Amino acid sequence: MKKLRIGILFGGRSGEHEISLLSAASVFKAIDQSKFEVVPIGITKEGRWVTAGDAERLLSGKPVEEGRHLRAGDPETTSAAAVLAKGEGVIVPPEPQRAGSSLTPFQTDNPTRRSTDRAINVDVIFPVLHGTFGEDGTIQGLLELADLPYVGAGVLGSAAGMDKDIMKSLFIAAGLPIVKHVTVLRNEWVGEPKKIQKLVESKLKYPVFVKPANLGSSVGISKAHDRKELGPAIEEAAKFDRKIVIEQGVGGKKNKAREIECAVLGNDKAEASVPGEIVPGKEFYDYTAKYLDEGSELIIPAKLTKAETKKFQELAVRAFKAVDCSGLARVDFLMDPKTRKIYLNEINTMPGFTSISMYPKLWAATGLAYPQLIEKLIQLGLERHKDKKKNQYSRS
Repeated sequence: MKKLRIGILFGGRSGEHEISLLSAASVFKAIDQSKFEVVPIGITKEGRWVTAGDAERLLSGKPVEEGRHLRAGDPETTSAAAVLAKGEGVIVPPEPQRAGSSLTPFQTDNPTRRSTDRAINVDVIFPVLHGTFGEDGTIQGLLELADLPYVGAGVLGSAAGMDKDIMKSLFIAAGLPIVKHVTVLRNEWVGEPKKIQKLVESKLKYPVFVKPANLGSSVGISKAHDRKELGPAIEEAAKFDRKIVIEQGVGGKKNKAREIECAVLGNDKAEASVPGEIVPGKEFYDYTAKYLDEGSELIIPAKLTKAETKKFQELAVRAFKAVDCSGLARVDFLMDPKTRKIYLNEINTMPGFTSISMYPKLWAATGLAYPQLIEKLIQLGLERHKDKKKNQYSRS
């Protein structure tokens, strides 16, 4: 039986580039190579697509060689020719911010062309990309145009799951419990900072969490305990996005919220894992606490009553459906330690995917091991693509 060719897409231009490399390396190590042939496809921080040796260098943190000017489809390095469906051509994006760049057509495998001109064919793309230009619907749109099956949420689910402001609007429409929040624009803050400060303080109580609307891995997030810390927190978030979301802290000044997470898996019939709890080594689970400092504790399963566990799982699936997600997502909650009231915080449509990340660990505790989880996600991507093929795009 022929092996499926899986293109593992990693790297990217986002602030989560390094996290993507860690996630992709774990997938390469764990995937069942007796069933799948794996093709590495990397995207540098500058937005250049690389395969083969250059992709492997990128994955290991080594510099990618520049200026080689090889032809499209060359096995040593090729632009996004790797995202072509068999027997077809597609227009691929240029290298970003490059003077005079243009959209470049690449041809796929053709018996009349020389082997060095052949594009790389893959059956499924696994986009292990986090954050901007990877988890926000942009890559998903390219894969839709290329008519390629891929793992994870589609364009709408990815975009809605990435934008915390839009996400919260969908959660409210679905009747899901969320914390009080205010959304402001970077230009509004630059133009009238005192007005924005008054707005925040009229709607919310300190402490507040200030976040870029479109980013993950806690990049750009700060906790402001008072007015003095609010301005610098907004300035930090504004480095990463034009929209800034400011949320009221759960538990108030005296109590720290419990951070509960649930993993969701499936397409139309999604299921939730056992919930897990994060006990941060710092005041909250920021980027440093997640990836650099030791001391944070993961408790799986979380110490909850049966009724609370069931409630978290139900809310996780409802959140998954509210943003039209598919494949996988990690749903994050905040729980008031005193009242035990549950608040939906956010959904991550491509969560950290190393073998020790919360998403795989939650499924392992539920009974699905990491290699089997990868296989299941590939199957879900193929099923979703097959289902979409039932759509009719013309009247005749």
